[in-house]
Amino acid sequence: MRLKDKVAVITGAGRGIGRAAALELAREGAKIVVSDLFQETIDGVVAEIKALGQQAIGIRADVSQGSEVERAADQALKQWGRVDILANIAGIYPPVPLVEMKAEQWDKVLDVNLKGTFLWTKAVLPPMIAQKGGSIVNIASIDGAVLGQPTGSPELPHYAAAKAGVLGFTRAAAMELAQHQIRVNAIAPGSIETEGTKALAEGLGASEEMIAEGMKAFAETVPLKRFGQPIDIAKTVLFLASDDSSYITGQLIIVDGGFCLQ
Repeated sequence: MRLKDKVAVITGAGRGIGRAAALELAREGAKIVVSDLFQETIDGVVAEIKALGQQAIGIRADVSQGSEVERAADQALKQWGRVDILANIAGIYPPVPLVEMKAEQWDKVLDVNLKGTFLWTKAVLPPMIAQKGGSIVNIASIDGAVLGQPTGSPELPHYAAAKAGVLGFTRAAAMELAQHQIRVNAIAPGSIETEGTKALAEGLGASEEMIAEGMKAFAETVPLKRFGQPIDIAKTVLFLASDDSSYITGQLIIVDGGFCLQ
């Protein structure tokens, strides 16, 4: 097991990519802190991890609220005394036409996707510095992190801005934290089939039939001819969290089936 006795905090772990990452890291021996907004989904993932014979605790926390993040980090430390891995996966992407976007809608998306990444990173730094090591994995996006490529999405300028910020934060943090042997890397997913992407399509007014047809048509534009699955990102999180990537920091890994090659 590549992560035996390691402690991993996964935000947004209640569903989608976060759930897949929590389960994948647990299979490799990590003790998992399942953090999300909704207690029901938290409890479900904790139960799945325990069914694998691994250890997990669930902590409800809003990543955009510093006091909640600090409380959650303290609880994780009280439980296991260390934090070795942080995967900042929590994110939202409600579509809003730019001409109609309100400042509070802009702020909410940046608070969750960018500020949340900062708050959780800051919260786990004391134990990681004391341990002289750790791995932080941030979720960026091809929408905000691959300049010069045809990856912009309509009605998501707030999301693209936040994810571009995540990449900048990742690189700056990696430079600063290398002296403590803390690695910081980012993943830019392409189109991943999750509950969230379905909700995004529905938010843009698509019917079930339109969503199915649209997914089939889009898959044809991807060189690998399929949508990504949460496990595709989870396995990349595992790579960056483990010693398999011990000489990698400050990097962006694009996981998009080759879409950005076009």
